[in-house]
Amino acid sequence: MNGLLDTVDAEPKPEFWYGLPYGYLQLDLQPSPDGIQEVARQIEALPDDVRDRADQVFRLYAIVLTMLRSQAVMGCALGMHPDERGEPTLSVLTVSTVPTSGAHPEAVLLQMLGDSGTGTGSENGIVPVELPTGTGYVLETERTTLAPTAPPEGQDEPAQGTVWQGTVAIPVLRTSSIITVQLVSPAVELADDYRGVLLGVARTVTFDDPAAPDPAEVDNAPGPFSDSGQGAEERSPFG
Repeated sequence: MNGLLDTVDAEPKPEFWYGLPYGYLQLDLQPSPDGIQEVARQIEALPDDVRDRADQVFRLYAIVLTMLRSQAVMGCALGMHPDERGEPTLSVLTVSTVPTSGAHPEAVLLQMLGDSGTGTGSENGIVPVELPTGTGYVLETERTTLAPTAPPEGQDEPAQGTVWQGTVAIPVLRTSSIITVQLVSPAVELADDYRGVLLGVARTVTFDDPAAPDPAEVDNAPGPFSDSGQGAEERSPFG
């Protein structure tokens, strides 16, 4: 048998999955050097009237990437949507996990909220919400930080400004961890809209692999040595 099969190192399987809403583009958090050089080459080939702005956005991507790597973020997407005036507004959606070292994740989360002086309840800004995966906790705040937008023309660093930040924390007993879904945007006046987007993404979090076969199909599938019959469809085990 060893001569018939090659050994393949399995990549770590994701512990959960989530959906991206319309208008968001997933970022590559582990870009290859060749990929970065190719993007730089494409920017250099752009017309003069858009090259500088594209270069500023690319610099923003590099800054955001550095920040996300330092915070062990698992997934990140940039969103662009029109505001009430039709002007584009940017937002950053991130998903990460916080291990609790085998402790009860909900107890750890509530302890963290208590230590921060916020506690739970709408009067303190922490609101429990029922999700398909269980109870999550929503926290909203406005703070001054690097705004998720392209740097002003002639500057390399993004400008600082007031941003709206919404977070949904989901305790996960099966992995003793806390999933955090966070959305940040400088469009503070659109907080109601972005809150809806944040909760919508949190409701898509699932522990069931969307690419896994339907259990009913697996139960009815023929055995590995059964006669599939003439004209039966062949299915690759690798998709």
